[in-house]
Amino acid sequence: MEPILQEIYNGILNGESKTVEAKVLAALESKVNPKEILDEGMVSAMAEVGRLFEIGEYYVPEMLISARAMQTGMAILKPQLKDANIAAAGRVAVGTVKGDLHDIGKNLVAMMLEGAGFEILDLGTDVDPGKFVDAADRVDMIALSALLTTTMPNMKVTIDALKSAGKRDKVKVIIGGAPVTEDYAHLIGADGSAQDASRAVTMAKALLGK
Repeated sequence: MEPILQEIYNGILNGESKTVEAKVLAALESKVNPKEILDEGMVSAMAEVGRLFEIGEYYVPEMLISARAMQTGMAILKPQLKDANIAAAGRVAVGTVKGDLHDIGKNLVAMMLEGAGFEILDLGTDVDPGKFVDAADRVDMIALSALLTTTMPNMKVTIDALKSAGKRDKVKVIIGGAPVTEDYAHLIGADGSAQDASRAVTMAKALLGK
């Protein structure tokens, strides 16, 4: 790995947003290929963040700090990737279901997915099923979040709405949140559930064949 890419990698791993910003700019000025910056400097760093989380060396605060550093770099890199016609790994719509205003988990999943090279359509919180249905025409996957047992049924309502609109087969659907289980995912017709943001990335890659 080129030294400048290693510095970007380390900056993301350590959650150093200013370092990442400076090194991404420097890499672009040095004519480093934007795809190399993305894959070697950023995606690989976020994959390591996910690994460290899974083995208990990183916790949610560390993941958030690293993800924010990654987003700082992505804000600079996105126009370059677009100009070079570099496609994202896939498009994912994320949102917290109707009645639920919690967004920390949803935001972390969105940031980790972006760090893995996915393009994110963030629908926000308290999302009406109809908005997910509309988004299904523009994405490859929908990620539903719920933190409350009282709002979990709206995951099923949303999946049923996709079925009624004839769009369920067009997208993969994953669900997540503290009370959500794999059994519940099967029960309501989702493609799977993820206990945390790192596993959401692994599942998205598997379901979309990335």
